[in-house]
Amino acid sequence: GAGQTTLFNLIAGALEPDEGEIRFLGADIAGQRSDRICAAGIGRTFQLVKPFADMSVLENAMVGGFRGTSDRRLARSRAEHALRSLDMWLQRDRPASALTLPDRKRLEVARALATEPKLLLLDEVMAGLRPTETDQMVSVFRRLNAEQGVTILLIEHVMRAVMALAQRVYVLHHGEIISSGTPQQVTTDPKVLESYLGAGVPH
Repeated sequence: GAGQTTLFNLIAGALEPDEGEIRFLGADIAGQRSDRICAAGIGRTFQLVKPFADMSVLENAMVGGFRGTSDRRLARSRAEHALRSLDMWLQRDRPASALTLPDRKRLEVARALATEPKLLLLDEVMAGLRPTETDQMVSVFRRLNAEQGVTILLIEHVMRAVMALAQRVYVLHHGEIISSGTPQQVTTDPKVLESYLGAGVPH
């Protein structure tokens, strides 16, 4: 109920803001259609991962690859690049229904990555993962940022991932930013501790 997914829906065009601007690469994208925002370079994942169960891993990734084109070869090339980036290429012919939860989450990221985003919105992709699986995902996202220049904005409650990935953290509480800074600064902020751990935290 803090408003994180609503924020993503506003950025990605699923919701239209009542007022204000949403600026991306110098342009106001507030209120634009989702497909136009995707074409501008914003990809997103969803909190509930629901791949097309009767389609292969490659076919699922190609859904993102068709962004702005009807060329099947281009869509396949984009999907292949995304799957290789997520270490999933060897599973390309598997039905999505046969994937484990960590691999379904990787596939969700691959589908978004196949749109060739400049900004990737990740909505709680670490939820439900074991610590070792979380560490693997963190490594993937670091590589995407370092090697492909993809900027990552993530909603995440798994502090292991936040501390390892984030350069800057914003804490939302009932739709308002109550703290921002480095992970170390935010995790010691009395306002954050009081909001998430309860009243009575000494200041």
